[in-house]
Order: sequence, then C-alpha cells, then structure tokens
Amino acid sequence: MKRTYIKDLSKEVGQEVTISGWVDVRRDQGKMVFMDMRDMTGKVQGVVLPNHPEAIEQVKEVRNEWVLSVTGLINKRPERNVKAGVLNGDIEMEITGIEVLNKSETIPFDISGDTKEINEEVRLKYRYVDLRSDRMQKNIRNRHKVIKFIRDYLDNENFIEVETPILTKSTPEGSRDYVVPARLYPGKFYALPQSPQQYKQLLMTAGVEKYFQIARCMRDEDTRGDRQPEFTQLDMEMSFVKQEDVMELNEKLLIELVTKLYPEKKIQQIPFPRLTYAEAMEKYGNDKPDLREDKNDPDLLAFCWVIDFPFFEKTDTGAWTFTHNPFSRPKPEHVEWLMKKENIGEILTTQYDVALNGMEIGGGSIRNHDPEALRKVFEIMGHESDAIDRNFGHMMTAFSLGTPPHGGIAWGLDRFVMTLQNEPNIREVIPFAKTGEGKDPMMDSPAEISVDQLLELGITLRKK
Repeated sequence: MKRTYIKDLSKEVGQEVTISGWVDVRRDQGKMVFMDMRDMTGKVQGVVLPNHPEAIEQVKEVRNEWVLSVTGLINKRPERNVKAGVLNGDIEMEITGIEVLNKSETIPFDISGDTKEINEEVRLKYRYVDLRSDRMQKNIRNRHKVIKFIRDYLDNENFIEVETPILTKSTPEGSRDYVVPARLYPGKFYALPQSPQQYKQLLMTAGVEKYFQIARCMRDEDTRGDRQPEFTQLDMEMSFVKQEDVMELNEKLLIELVTKLYPEKKIQQIPFPRLTYAEAMEKYGNDKPDLREDKNDPDLLAFCWVIDFPFFEKTDTGAWTFTHNPFSRPKPEHVEWLMKKENIGEILTTQYDVALNGMEIGGGSIRNHDPEALRKVFEIMGHESDAIDRNFGHMMTAFSLGTPPHGGIAWGLDRFVMTLQNEPNIREVIPFAKTGEGKDPMMDSPAEISVDQLLELGITLRKK
C-alpha cells in the first residue's frame, strides 16, 4: 500500500492507510496498546485493539524509536478525547498491521523534551538522535525555509546563483586559512575559502552583474565559544550599483522574509535606522548596537544599519590594516586621500553593516574596482609591490580589463536563523555543528591520517 504522510491523515478518515516512521511513545494499557507514530511531517496517536490479535502480538515487542511501517484505519476521536489546536488531535489510527523496518537500542538521551538540558558534547556525539527532537527538527526545517525564501526572492530580482571553488589560493586578507596539500604539486597547498569575496568580484568582471550564493566558508580561528570553523553565509554582489542600492535591496529582503516566514515577529522600526560608526561608538560603545525597546520580548527584532566606518586602523605593532575588507572603496570624498596616502586614519569606507538585536548579521561595501586604488590599499598596509602582484595579481589584471563598479554584502545565515528561532547559540541551528573547540564528537574529527597518506603528500610531522 502507498505510504501516507502523517500530516495528511485527517483527509483519510474512514480509510485504511499505511504510514512509516518512528515510534514516538508506546503505552501499554493492558488489553490495548497506544503507540504514537512520528514522521517528518508530524505525529499521530495509534491504538492497537484486542480485536486485532496479530497486531497485538506484534506490538508487544515494539519499543520507542523503532522504525515501523504501520497499516490501519483512520477514525474520528470521541468528542471528549479531542485535543484542539494539535495536529491530528481529532483523529487516531486503529492499527491493524505492523512491519518492523529496523529496531533501536535504548537511545542515549530522552528526545521527548528540550534537549538543550542534555550535555552538549553528548548531543553532538549522537547528533542524528538529537535532530529527531521537535525543537531541532523545527530549527533545521525553518533554516531550509529561510534559505529557500532567499533563493526565490533573489531569483525574482534576476540574480543567478553561481558556485565558486572550495579549493582556492591562500591570500593574506583575513583570518587564518585551512590549507589542503596538493598531492600532484609537492610543497604547494590549496586553501579553503574564508569567503567567496574575490570570486564574486571576478564574476562582476565576467559580466554576471547579479550574483548570489549560499556559501560555505571556513576560518581557522582560535577556539571561541560561539564560533564555528565552517559556517554558511548568503553571499551577494551586484554591478553598476551605489551603496544605497545594495542597502535598499537587502532591507526589503529582510523585511519580506520576516513578514512571510515569522509573522509572530515584530520589526521595531521600518525603514531600519541608520547610524554612522562614530555615532554608534559614542552612543552605545560598539558598532552593533542593540536598539530593542524591550529586551525581554523574544519576538522583537531591532535592525539597524551602521555606515561610514574607518577604512584603516593601527595594529599592535603600529602598522596600518583594514577594519573590514581591503577590497572596499573609500567614500568618494576620500579617494584622493587614499591615492596620495594622506590622512590615512581619517579615510572612511563605503562599508555598511546590518545589526540585529546587538549582533552583526551582515556586512558589505562598494568595491574598489580601480586597480591602482586597490594597490594603494595594500601599499598602505605595508605590502611590497612583488607581494601584491604575487597574492593579488589576478585581481589587478581583471580590474584592468573592463570591470564595472560593483558592490555587495554577505549575511551570516547561522546567526540570523539563530535569532529568528530564539536560540542561545548558532550550534542549535547548524545540523552537524562542532564544539566550541572545533571538534566533531560524532565523526571524532579532526583525526590522524595514516603514515602512507603522509608520505604520499610529502608531509613529515614534527613533534612539538
């Protein structure tokens, strides 16, 4: 018999159907056994009555979390037993046949409640069990809805999704890279991308004009509680735009996404308020202020834009470095300062960040598509000419071959979904998250590799 999804059972009253899923709860009531079933669409109460002796015998050995295919009759519940407002609260399944598809040992922890109370390392070790819980299912399914909404919205705005390489080149533009040995080229390495930044700009050179990607990014950072070594961002770039164009598109997307997918949420102020970096620091002491009028309201969303960031800041050694992105363009009135390398600390960039409830969820800028201006940025940071050509020569060449003015943005999707789902950290909305120390207890990684693999890669391990 064809499988029916549990969410559709209310349409099948009086019919015999077959469902497949997990035993959610089994309750032995003497002559009859109640057995609630669960699939990806919901739950339904089942009952095995004594007038089905074969099913009674079958259900005796069944335990919670066994995987079954169950056949039975869909009946209306008596009025006194109806559970209003609950999926299938007005029906139950009279089970007439059971097929065991797989048995389960006792699972490592209870998933009937909120698994946040369980030791996190245990949850991550048995993540495939943790993900069965109602809350985690809701988190990953709503994450999917957010990503699908973004894809559909941008498709309607004539963006195209382009996949950029995962194996790329290590360039000194941000955090520490994860490197991958190139077996065919001994002594050389690929790097995993910290973002698709350079590729998306090169796509503007290529005439794509409107690009986006749900991009996987990797950064080899020191251990921090709410960081992940790999994360997901919405990456976006547009040609022939000014700062206002990018901000307007993203603001509309955020508003429509929240309105359609999270109608219970309230956006505090539309249009989003805007603060300069100087105003934010003076008034709030940080550049991602929490503007909520009621910080105890879990459904209040206070977005804001922060603009006019300093382009450069001093490092501990006194050298200049970029505050956000070396590929940003200065504000038009400060381009001359950049080209003359004057008033460096006063140069403002076209960077714009979007903050939500005290967290930065996105940031972008208008890019520096002039190769000479980009070279000045790296010179200010102390890069020698040959190092600039070695690390960024491909960008310089592209920008000298007809690259239009362009700009973009990237959202941190994990943090954004975390906020929408009212979760305390991003690990709750990442299906297979790692610990704060960057370990994966489920796969037991990172892990050693064999001596043969090391030899093949030409790598020798040195004891500390």
